[in-house]
Amino acid sequence: MNNDEPKTTILVVDDQPANIQALGALLKDEYRVRVATSGEKALAMLQDGNQELPDLILLDIKMPGIDGYEVCRRLKENPATSGIAIIFVTALDAASEEEHGLNLGAVDYITKPFNPAIVRARVHTHMNLKRKTDLLEKFALLDGLTGIPNRRHFDELFDKEMRRCLRNGLPLSVIMTDIDHFKGFNDNYGHGAGDKCLQKVAGALSGSLVRPGDSICRYGGEEFVALLPGTDAAGAREVAERLRVAVEALAITHEHSSAAPVVTVSLGAATLDPRRDSETDRQPLLSRADQALYAAKEAGRNRVA
Repeated sequence: MNNDEPKTTILVVDDQPANIQALGALLKDEYRVRVATSGEKALAMLQDGNQELPDLILLDIKMPGIDGYEVCRRLKENPATSGIAIIFVTALDAASEEEHGLNLGAVDYITKPFNPAIVRARVHTHMNLKRKTDLLEKFALLDGLTGIPNRRHFDELFDKEMRRCLRNGLPLSVIMTDIDHFKGFNDNYGHGAGDKCLQKVAGALSGSLVRPGDSICRYGGEEFVALLPGTDAAGAREVAERLRVAVEALAITHEHSSAAPVVTVSLGAATLDPRRDSETDRQPLLSRADQALYAAKEAGRNRVA
């Protein structure tokens, strides 16, 4: 592993302290090692939304209470944990046991007493596979033209942040953003210039977000969307105005716009506040932002509604 890369995390689940110590000593130089001494403790740890999920789990099968097979089954049924790679490390060496474990979704099966070199090699192999998979997923969530997150990424993030904000009683704001008269820009300056315009606008929008939890995504065509967890309506309007100013400050000539002689954006902001809004107000948050965007366009564009 590159020394500049952060260590990936392995969770060792075993009811025998000697096994935990042996695996921990074997892997601690290359990976962050966390431990759980029962299936119940492992599931509680993995279901704690405040804890980072491990990259791989070394899971014993024979444990008091919830055994390793049941832990694996529950993890694979939960969308939040189904992607975690699981290697069974167990004294059960029958072919039928191995087949059962792999059918449950485990990626490998190591029998005890284990060979340290074999454990290290197999863990290394599956970690490399995970890094490659994560890289492919990262590219799948990025817009190819602008390099910022795409619609798929937004949809996944929106669902996650909606649940978190409702659970914690925090507001959630979204800002729909549309480049004014972009068709006229493309028609008169060419699609090459249009692509460069989109890239510059995406950069200006991204650079205007100051909180780590805020994000901007390309929603489609010339439309962008900002997601602002924990931001109330007043804060959303402030951010939206900052986005508008940042795009106008690019000073990209647009002689075919009725809004301004340069490229501008119209923005519509909407906020969900669980402390105030009813159940019926929660679902159409994106629709309300879209309606606000339409109102900004109707009012003359290059403005926030």
